[in-house]
Amino acid sequence: MSFSMEGMEIKHFGSIELELGCQQQNKGSKANEEEAGGSYSQQSGRDCMPKQESNEAEATELLEKGFMEYGCSHYRRRCRIRAPCCGEIFDCRHCHNEAKNNINVDQKLRHDLPRHQVSQVICLLCNTEQEVHQVCINCGVCMGKYFCEACKLFDDDTSKRQYHCDGCGICRIGGRENFFHCYKCGCCYSILLKNSHPCVEGAMHHDCPVCFEFLFESRYDVTVLPCGHTIHTDCLKEMRDHFQYTCPLCSKSVCDMSKVWEKFDEKIAAIPMPELYQNKMVPILCNDCGTKSEVQFHVMARKCPNCKSYNTRQTRG
Repeated sequence: MSFSMEGMEIKHFGSIELELGCQQQNKGSKANEEEAGGSYSQQSGRDCMPKQESNEAEATELLEKGFMEYGCSHYRRRCRIRAPCCGEIFDCRHCHNEAKNNINVDQKLRHDLPRHQVSQVICLLCNTEQEVHQVCINCGVCMGKYFCEACKLFDDDTSKRQYHCDGCGICRIGGRENFFHCYKCGCCYSILLKNSHPCVEGAMHHDCPVCFEFLFESRYDVTVLPCGHTIHTDCLKEMRDHFQYTCPLCSKSVCDMSKVWEKFDEKIAAIPMPELYQNKMVPILCNDCGTKSEVQFHVMARKCPNCKSYNTRQTRG
């Protein structure tokens, strides 16, 4: 895991001091060699190695102090942030947003924290307030093993496999190698969808059609529907649990319904319409393929002659 330059400097300066000490001792050994006329030994250099290793171990131990012991329900980290919008201190931006968008807060005072504007953090080990750095300027502890300077994001839990996407402008989780950025949809999608997903302009830059949470910055899994629209995976599951199988935005089927349409064929064949309606024709629009047509009326459903779908609507009486 990468640390900021501050963390690296702790080790680097220690190495320089040790090297200088070794050089001085070596010079002394050479002087003694010249005076005594004996052979030169590098024993002094070997004596420095344990000291160097010891200093590096101490520096590493300092950086790791408090690892995974601090944080909130959203992140494991060793710092808090001062919100640039209201000046208050919170564990993270999600904690701020939950507190400031609470139903008990005056609607005029509700707001979200602008993540990229965070400029001050407070170390949880020494309580020093400072500008945004990965390593505390006072106690030298690493405040987050994963650190993004652009997003001002700290997180000790690197099992999430965080990465910063320049296209999105924010950090994502799941590993960079498993995702690609679609510039038309404006978001990162699974690499499995690279050549198969239908592009919809700004597909992720809107609210979930079920729970109305803004999808682009959501912390929950998102599913791309066959129509290209996006929805929370859990919200889609809840729709299916309530026998809703069409996109809430465009009404296209969200899964393969061919087996269901076969059942419809059997039901309609078994329930003929009364003689008065047997020759009645009605105009329909297919929600799946968009074809307009005129078909025989049936009280249960009207079948699209183009794609054989029953996901249709009658356009007039």
